[in-house]
Amino acid sequence: MRTSPSVQSVVKSAQRERGVWSRVQYLDRTEAGRTHICEAEEMGNKEKRKKDKDSSKSDRVTLKKEIGLLSACAIIIGNIIGSGIFISPKGVLEHAGSVGLSLIVWVCGGGICALGSMCYAELGVTIPKSGGDYSYVTEIFGGLVGFLLLWSAVLIMYPTTLAVIALTFANYVLQPAFQNCLPPFIATKLLATICILFLTWVNCSSVRWATRIQDVFTVGKLLALGLIIIVGLVQICSGYYDALKPSVAFEFRQDPSVGEIALAFLQASFAYSGWNFLNYVTEEVVEPRKNLPRAIYISIPLVTLVYTLTNIAYFSSMSPEELLASNAVAVTFGEKLLGVFSWVMPISVALSTFGGINGYLFTSSRLCFSGAREGHLPYLLAMIHLKNCTPIPALLVCCFATIIILCIGETHNLINYVSFINYLSYGVTIAGLMYLRKKRPNLIRPIKVNMLIPITYMIFWAVLLCFSLYSEPVVCGLGMVIMLTGVPVYFVGVYWKNKPKWIYRLVEKATYVGQKVFYVVFPQEDSSETESLTAAKASD
Repeated sequence: MRTSPSVQSVVKSAQRERGVWSRVQYLDRTEAGRTHICEAEEMGNKEKRKKDKDSSKSDRVTLKKEIGLLSACAIIIGNIIGSGIFISPKGVLEHAGSVGLSLIVWVCGGGICALGSMCYAELGVTIPKSGGDYSYVTEIFGGLVGFLLLWSAVLIMYPTTLAVIALTFANYVLQPAFQNCLPPFIATKLLATICILFLTWVNCSSVRWATRIQDVFTVGKLLALGLIIIVGLVQICSGYYDALKPSVAFEFRQDPSVGEIALAFLQASFAYSGWNFLNYVTEEVVEPRKNLPRAIYISIPLVTLVYTLTNIAYFSSMSPEELLASNAVAVTFGEKLLGVFSWVMPISVALSTFGGINGYLFTSSRLCFSGAREGHLPYLLAMIHLKNCTPIPALLVCCFATIIILCIGETHNLINYVSFINYLSYGVTIAGLMYLRKKRPNLIRPIKVNMLIPITYMIFWAVLLCFSLYSEPVVCGLGMVIMLTGVPVYFVGVYWKNKPKWIYRLVEKATYVGQKVFYVVFPQEDSSETESLTAAKASD
């Protein structure tokens, strides 16, 4: 909820006049004008900052730009490659109906993601804010549409996704100890919770530690997939490629329909989800106007190549019937070809999911941070630690929301509902790109994609969305209901300005206590990243 106008005015004036937070006042709007003072360390006087600008930049209380090109690629690749490619690529084969068409779907799915990522590259350098879809939609369509995306993401989407990935991680770590049965669900939940708490602590402590974990585990994922690809190529060179022969590959188990092909593409698009996550941390990317598009252009083709080759490797050792019967394709692949080293595959899945949890925590916390900065969430979530410069309150909200979802236990049902919302947000965001071209033609665009790219993506998106509504009306309908529950919350918490004074006092008191507990302050804004946007607004 928004705090009182007096709080906002103090926040704005302090950011303009002081640049760092040495004294933050929260006015409670009573007759006595009681003032709560949160003292923070002085970062240097104005004369010293004028003499040594470089030193001043490094000492500012702000989100640090510590994500280089390698870490940026690791964030995209690490968030796309999760447990899906290891466990259940059978969904694409099931709906495609043949090996050949399923491989075409994997390649085309990567191509569609590449089109979408090019549109996001333009948005990322044109509106250089962290928060991804939410920030762009809020800037283009206004607060209500942005809040609905934020509401569904923070309330259900990311906590549920994190819970599912954490449970997958725990399941595969415990599997070697319970070879003849499933691990106890309580033990799985406990290990998943420990994993979430540990990675939250890492992300609260240092951005650099979090990005290093992402780098290492992304390399681990690629090595595991590389092992599968190499073993598959050895199989093909040895003559085991019957399922890949054109005469066999395009033998359909049933006549393919447009609806089934659309569902196959939908399965593939879910496997590619995460391609837009670097846009959630734009403000922490070193030279985002260069590295953000470079990372996208490197990562998406690489993932598409790896996914396609991995599926070819699977078909070199398994018949379509065996693949459809397997609940963990990579594990079945390892049992057939790796012999005593078959344990490598469960460990690979565990490492892959561990890196995925870290990536989701890192990016989803920045979404909370961005929402609070816009006034759509409590302002405490827009504050960062005075020394570590990490959004600790936002990270803790993501952590505890995930633990609550773990305790509820209905994760798989919830993920079905919010997958529709996730896909819906892609289309709304790219439609916003097309609208922004018309609404603000003078906006400075370091990258400007051909209009055929967003148009092509939107046509494909609309077809898939229509078939999703037709084939799964209940799931899609409940997803929309979850999103629309945010409408009354928006009007009560954000749109309603003249709330009772006791509400403002309660929020201000909670913010003050939160600052003292977590040792956090508002970050200093870097006007250099947003000056092009504000200048263009003035000229429009």
